[in-house]
Amino acid sequence: MSISATHAAAASETAESSSAASVNAAAVFSRLHPDQYLSRFLSKGFRPDGRTVRDWRDVSINYDPVSTADGSALVRIGETTMICGVKAEIAEPDLARPNDGFVVPNIDLPALCSPRFKPGPPSDEAQTLSNWLNDLIVSSRTLPPRKLCIVPGKAVWAIYIDVTCINYDGNAFDAAVLAVMAALRRTRIPGARWDEVTSRVLCSRTDKYPLPLGRIPLSCSFGVFQSKYLLPDPTAFERPLIQITMTVALDEEGFASLVRHEGLGGIEGVSGERLVGEAWGIAEERVKVLRTIMSESE
Repeated sequence: MSISATHAAAASETAESSSAASVNAAAVFSRLHPDQYLSRFLSKGFRPDGRTVRDWRDVSINYDPVSTADGSALVRIGETTMICGVKAEIAEPDLARPNDGFVVPNIDLPALCSPRFKPGPPSDEAQTLSNWLNDLIVSSRTLPPRKLCIVPGKAVWAIYIDVTCINYDGNAFDAAVLAVMAALRRTRIPGARWDEVTSRVLCSRTDKYPLPLGRIPLSCSFGVFQSKYLLPDPTAFERPLIQITMTVALDEEGFASLVRHEGLGGIEGVSGERLVGEAWGIAEERVKVLRTIMSESE
């Protein structure tokens, strides 16, 4: 090997070693001083994952990944991946509400999706997200209970909505809501009728119909860092550093189905009204994008 080639190889090896050392130093700094690490990125107009401050992560939707479900969808928002399966079963109505069917939503954050979750009973975060999802479905009347009635007082549909996180990288609620709404749009239930002779419900083997859906809300979540940075779609790294979180869910007409504001601390330098106004405006545009993705993916 010539002297020049030797020097070039040595220089390349030195550059690679220097680059690796810089990456390792950045990783150590992010673990020891996460607040400063995030702050330095935001001061330059970027996020640690390469997005600008107000950017959202890429979204993809795959329909019908679960063949045994009546409707299903798999959603990816960045590295966060959620799968939703919908199952319809015949049930007896509540005596107090003989014309109402049932909707039973649940979000599972298993230990396999992230080191932050442990095996055992559902985590507090999973229970909270399940409650939020239930509130959203009820407030928006996505599945009106009266429309799930087969025969008043005798038989109704019970719609089970199960969402499982496959990989967790923050903003699980937005991903779960998108997966649920996409799966509900694909759900087909068999034609059902009451047979007086046998006193039971008979279901068609061939005729299937879409669910009687009402409003289809979609969710947009934000974090507020250092009382001045509004961060859409926070990641798992950013979420523990955020003092305030906001979630806005809007239906097809732009009406709110759910608005949540959580967290401690003030928002010095930024009025609450202005902050909510900015988030609302961003959410309106984002929801339009999500609806387009949902339609084009079918």
